[in-house]
Amino acid sequence: MDYQLELKQIVDFPRCRIYREFIQTLIKDRSIRTNGSSCLFYFLILCSYANYSSSYRNIEHLTYTVAPGEWICTLKELQHQFRFRFQHQVLSVLDSLAEQNCLTYTLHEKNRIIRYKISDWPKDNTALSYNFPCKKDVGFFFFPIANVHKLIHMGKCSEMDALLDLWIHAVYNDPSVRCSDSGPVVYFRNQTGNPLFSYQYLTERWQQSKSSVSRMLKKLESNDMITLISYSGKHGSMIYLNNYLSVMFNISDVMIDKEEIAMKMELPIHIPGEVSAEKTTVSCVPESVSDEQIIVSQEGFCVPEPHTKTIVRKVAEMLETQGIVCCRCPKAKYILSPLSACKDIVYRYSLRIICPLGSASYHFELNIKPQNPEAKTIPSVRTQTLPASPSFSEIPEILLKGGE
Repeated sequence: MDYQLELKQIVDFPRCRIYREFIQTLIKDRSIRTNGSSCLFYFLILCSYANYSSSYRNIEHLTYTVAPGEWICTLKELQHQFRFRFQHQVLSVLDSLAEQNCLTYTLHEKNRIIRYKISDWPKDNTALSYNFPCKKDVGFFFFPIANVHKLIHMGKCSEMDALLDLWIHAVYNDPSVRCSDSGPVVYFRNQTGNPLFSYQYLTERWQQSKSSVSRMLKKLESNDMITLISYSGKHGSMIYLNNYLSVMFNISDVMIDKEEIAMKMELPIHIPGEVSAEKTTVSCVPESVSDEQIIVSQEGFCVPEPHTKTIVRKVAEMLETQGIVCCRCPKAKYILSPLSACKDIVYRYSLRIICPLGSASYHFELNIKPQNPEAKTIPSVRTQTLPASPSFSEIPEILLKGGE
């Protein structure tokens, strides 16, 4: 028996580049709340002031030597940057970070001066191989992504912690991450290449209720910080960062087109094998589109016609949630024609949505990839157990590419 082996290297970046100026912008932004028991925001502030090389600082006519990874400042300064009313709150945060082995610090009681040192700073922030100014208001530092998981699990995340969590997990133009070519998409590095996530996942991650997570995301979207794309049913949601490229790469940010993103997503469709062909369309997908609206070519089809109509209904349901109003019209026509032969691994179809009034028309390329009937799970948007069936068309996976 012959086997074909495909070896793929999974590359993950263990740290993220954070610009000091970006942290200063967040410190000044009072519209984003910081009330939470997670210390991600506070620790990033401390890291943004840490030295790359030894320097000196004068405080109250005294000169202090500051080593790499260290910084010295007054307790009042940290109180202002952390937005606390009392100085004991600052010390509580420093104690929590020290317990997590993120830093060590000393307090000079007489003049209330804090000296802290970031743990593992030399390992994560080695000397740069080129001459780059690392002042306190410019330059950048490297932050380990593993520290993000450790810090956000310390307690409830604030709006600022949630924004930084999304920011650090943004991926742009990575071939291994789906839809990252359209813009910086949030990807939590679960090794699936799928940027979709559920609100339940964020609820557990941020230790907030679903209503609080929804409110936080809507607020960030209304402030033009993120673009939230949600799909109907249990497919999940995606988040794009609006100002990521200008901050990280000093290039123009891209406009996120929700309809374009919707066309690129792969979504599984499950058609139970025990259900008869006549009842398939009723049991799997709501009757949002009638049989009279769907025109299926009778030539060259490898997927049974009842299954194709189910797929068209699912596509129409998805496009309607993304703002294509024609999919709400009961008079719209859906014309499906084959573009490939049955022997191909992926079946390509042409899908046209025609408005009877002639006001709009859409043309899509619909790819249907039959899954192995012996497989037990779908390694795509979601995973589910499949019943054994000899039919190859039981679990088609669709990929849309479209344009008006």
